[in-house]
Amino acid sequence: MPNIFYSWRFYTFRREQYNECMNKLFSNNLVNLCKINKIVALLAVIFSVFPVIFENNIKKTIVYIITAFIALVIYFISNYQMQLINVKNRVIYLLMTFYFTNIIIFGTYLDILSRPTMLSAIYPCILICSLLMFFSPARFNLVLTISAVLIYALSAFIFIPENVWFYLLTSILAGGISLYFNWHITKLRLGLEISTSMLEEEKNKYFDQSTVDELTQLKNRRDFMHTFQRYLSNYRSSDDWLCIAIADIDFFKYYNDHYGHPQGDVCLRSIGDVLNKLRDDYGVYSARVGGEEFAVLWFEKDITNIDNLIYIWTNMIRELEIPHEKSKVSDYITMSIGVYVSKCGSHYDMQTLYDFADKALYAAKGGGRNCTIVNGDEIKPYKITSGTK
Repeated sequence: MPNIFYSWRFYTFRREQYNECMNKLFSNNLVNLCKINKIVALLAVIFSVFPVIFENNIKKTIVYIITAFIALVIYFISNYQMQLINVKNRVIYLLMTFYFTNIIIFGTYLDILSRPTMLSAIYPCILICSLLMFFSPARFNLVLTISAVLIYALSAFIFIPENVWFYLLTSILAGGISLYFNWHITKLRLGLEISTSMLEEEKNKYFDQSTVDELTQLKNRRDFMHTFQRYLSNYRSSDDWLCIAIADIDFFKYYNDHYGHPQGDVCLRSIGDVLNKLRDDYGVYSARVGGEEFAVLWFEKDITNIDNLIYIWTNMIRELEIPHEKSKVSDYITMSIGVYVSKCGSHYDMQTLYDFADKALYAAKGGGRNCTIVNGDEIKPYKITSGTK
């Protein structure tokens, strides 16, 4: 049975994608449950008046009102579930089962117990339309259809035995039509959703490739400029200061000349690992903006926290203990860092702030390297010696 109804799901698609898209489409049934049950409740209430006025049939009016009440309950429950972040599939299955039970019993009453000679086409139409409004797995749809046909046929056998074959054939025809169309609509919708998901995945993949530095796995200069601009205009009310740091590996040209470019790439990857860890642990944004040049962005509430972050950063670099025999300031790889601190919402543009941080970097290089120069709108420039706190 599963091979019959699910063989097409593996056609060129991965199982994970199938499950993800199936869950997404299936959760959309809540929207349809809200819409259709609101309509069913409204129509049932309106039509409940006619049996009393024209037929003096209280029983039919009661059936209409009960149908409207059940539809209204399903509507409110579905609407509530839509507000939740994670909706369990079994809840949706249960709501759909209640809805179809309501429709099946209501349609059976109209078509068989009420005025069968005049309303013989109503129930099949209700069944087909109801099944086609929802996205459901093939087996669930099959169970609903078979249940509807059995209830319809059993009711006809009990209450209208003289025309039972006519009603049996009508119900089988309606069930077959609904199964056929639901099957193909489900395939088309699922195929479209999976294709869209694959295209979105490819798009994100190429976007990541265009914004991520392949060597260090940091963001590249292009992404840095976009993010910097966003940081200037979008900040939380709890953030008072925007900090930008530009860092350079000390005497990296000598390192490449002495150890070779392959080893230079290993060094850059190690620096990238440090900045990625800094991002993960402290929420800063980091990017490689040049050959051996890196940039870091972050917000601060308290300006004194800047020194702590710089200490952690430089300490992580020192702990790498990457030998650098040609360095003039240390036996190991070190970095010079320039930091500029600006009040959030200041009038400075992106290029101006970048230039300020760059000037602080050059001041760090001029001040002996292996250190950090911090400058800002409301602070005087000061020096942080690497390895001290």
